[in-house]
Amino acid sequence: MGKLQTNKQQKLTSLLNTAFELFTSKGVNKTSIAEIAENAGIAKGTFYLYFKDKYDIRNMLIAHESDRLFKEAVEHLHAYNLSHETELPFEDTIIFIIDDILNELDRNRKLLTFISKNLSWGIFKKALTTGVSENDVDFLDVFNRFAKNDKIRLRDPEIVLFLIIELVSSVSYSAILYGEPTNLEGIKPHLYKTIRRILKDNEIHSRKK
Repeated sequence: MGKLQTNKQQKLTSLLNTAFELFTSKGVNKTSIAEIAENAGIAKGTFYLYFKDKYDIRNMLIAHESDRLFKEAVEHLHAYNLSHETELPFEDTIIFIIDDILNELDRNRKLLTFISKNLSWGIFKKALTTGVSENDVDFLDVFNRFAKNDKIRLRDPEIVLFLIIELVSSVSYSAILYGEPTNLEGIKPHLYKTIRRILKDNEIHSRKK
């Protein structure tokens, strides 16, 4: 990466980090672009070289933070598979990743609040297709690859992923922050059973064991 590109990436990172701190402490509506730029040490005009408005940076943050959580969960999955010298089946793989992400959100409730309050499928999908960097992942693509690796085909995989994301987001928000209808550990068995049912009901073909 050249010096110019490195400088651009540093400014982008500074804007994202600053916006995240302001959004999670004051809220998106009460945060101005001028505040973000000033706290990031960047001219207000420079902000518009990266984002159209504060809602654009909010969308990018959702993708950026979701991407980070997902990547870390996949890394933990690979480490688990290596240590056990096996590859988890598709359903177990999805549950493992979700469990890892939920545990991190339980530790980082500020991030949970930000994502859950601002997450919608339209925003999520647009942010992911736009991306923050070339290293960002396509959740749907990885989801499909996990299924393909276990010789499983799903009917309408994008809808399946949408259902899982909406379910996990709403359930985890209530359980972690408010303990409703029970705490995270209490809700997990019910949540995972439902996710397995969604996957099974939308399965077209699976590998014969």
